[in-house]
Amino acid sequence: MATSSSEEARAVRDVGIGTGEIKIDGSLEFVHEVAGNDSKPSYQEASGAPVENISPLGTQVGWLTTIFLNIGQMIGTGVFSTPGSILKGVGSVGLSMIFWAIGLLIAGSQLAVYTELASFFPNRSGAEVVYLEQAYPRPKYLLPTAFAVQSVILSFSSSNAIVMAQYLFATGGYTPSAWEQKGLAVGCISFIILCKYLMIFKYHDYANVNFPVVIFSTKWSLRLSNAVGVIKIITLIFISITGLVVLGGHTRIKDPHANFRDSFSGTTGSGYGLANALVKINFAYFGFTNAFNVVAEVKRPIQTLKKTAPASLLVVAILYILCNVAYFAAVPKQSIASSKQLVASLFFTAVFGNKHASNALNFLIALSAFGNIISVIIGSSRIIRECGRQGVLPWPRVWGSTRPFGTPLAAYGLKWGLTVLMIVAPPAGDAFNFIVDLQSYPSNVFLFLTTFGLFLIRRSRARIGIERAEFRTWDVAILFSLAVNIFILIMPWFPPTGGRYGGDVSFWYATYCAVGLAILAICGIYYAFWIYIIPHFGKYRIRQELVQLEDESAKVHRLVKVPLAELESWDAEHDVLGQKLHDLAGSGSDDAERLETSKKEA
Repeated sequence: MATSSSEEARAVRDVGIGTGEIKIDGSLEFVHEVAGNDSKPSYQEASGAPVENISPLGTQVGWLTTIFLNIGQMIGTGVFSTPGSILKGVGSVGLSMIFWAIGLLIAGSQLAVYTELASFFPNRSGAEVVYLEQAYPRPKYLLPTAFAVQSVILSFSSSNAIVMAQYLFATGGYTPSAWEQKGLAVGCISFIILCKYLMIFKYHDYANVNFPVVIFSTKWSLRLSNAVGVIKIITLIFISITGLVVLGGHTRIKDPHANFRDSFSGTTGSGYGLANALVKINFAYFGFTNAFNVVAEVKRPIQTLKKTAPASLLVVAILYILCNVAYFAAVPKQSIASSKQLVASLFFTAVFGNKHASNALNFLIALSAFGNIISVIIGSSRIIRECGRQGVLPWPRVWGSTRPFGTPLAAYGLKWGLTVLMIVAPPAGDAFNFIVDLQSYPSNVFLFLTTFGLFLIRRSRARIGIERAEFRTWDVAILFSLAVNIFILIMPWFPPTGGRYGGDVSFWYATYCAVGLAILAICGIYYAFWIYIIPHFGKYRIRQELVQLEDESAKVHRLVKVPLAELESWDAEHDVLGQKLHDLAGSGSDDAERLETSKKEA
């Protein structure tokens, strides 16, 4: 469709149940969309995944669940296991505590960025998937392809499953072999995934005494996440209060103030150590974005998230800082720095000296890891599903479908398979540490692009005359987030104090950074061949086709090969979203009927 950037927005045929308005900006076509989660109508570039007017996953995420989805991902194993590595990276207790406070500022700034981005697209789940897709719509499908590949091949929760296994073994006072630990970790992730498909019998028809089977649903997954979140909060409150009692001198700890005297002694100047510590701080806080992965399932999402997202972050940050105070009050600095995964266990042993008390804490931490994996799976399953709905992954119907259980089954299966592979395949030590680090670097690249993309989305919306979003972030918060993103991307390239082999692994310290960038480069090469080079020699072009899944409200884009000889007629028969024109007449009324039914059921 040949247009100029100055062309006025014009009304065209109906699209879904929206107003049918399209705004044109050069080659970009922004479609007006409406969804059934009581969010404001929005505009999104037509090459993105289609808006599902009625969410096939329902709208069961309330304000309490958004809080505990964030808390569930933030409070995993980070506050129990990373204080030691953070202390090792910065060198001193004082700077370690400052880093935890800085982490709150960084997370708060990034949270504001995500809130404004969500307010532009309040009818789409998947968070970064949507924001990158809409901020960088050209070259068409490039960013979605790179992000989808990264999301799929690095979509595993092996570290959390292994930490859960470690704490379960610690609860029993048993020191496992490497394969025993792997075996229990595989059992943990398998149990969590399979829990989603447990069959619950429900007394449904009193007259016929009928007991139909109801597969474990999204609703019950969310309820389980909430319940475990409450236990997590209680656990951190208990550790925090215990730490204050220790500082008061009412326990067996002889000198609870020892680590706080000359607290900046030993501070390191190593850029590698500081960057590594900052990455781990971000990892401990980053779950504050989890609720943004389910935006389409939240009623009045922006009004809800403006209140619940900051509340969850603030509560967790206060508890994190108090827990670190407790650790430093009870455990010698040297022991914390060398503690690896078991800082909280050292704390309880030091305070109570009682094996049963320490075992109880170990079990609570294992339970926290359990809840973290559930929260992560809920959020990442929406990310993977949204990548599949864009059409850049094979079999978009499979990824988009929520049948037969009303859950993203394909995403859950992928998550389980990759997690098991990453638990079993890499040997303990260097290989495992490398895989865990490899997850972080491409993620940090996309985080930078997402943050910078907010400026691009603002500019494009202003250019086509769309009113401001429901929430607007201070520019200083965006710039601060960008500065931190750049620091995290650059500093890992600087050698640690031990030289090129002085990092977390025995080989070159920045290998994971180079491999992460290589993966993104390969994505770019693959994209060039898939979208341009092969179609040129094959004499066809790639077009998107809108597919409405049968008996579902789910919609996906399927990328199809259209021969050059048929290209003109194909374009004439489809609208900008890829829907056949003769199918449009009934689609609006069908969606409206589904929306009305959905509201009545709710």
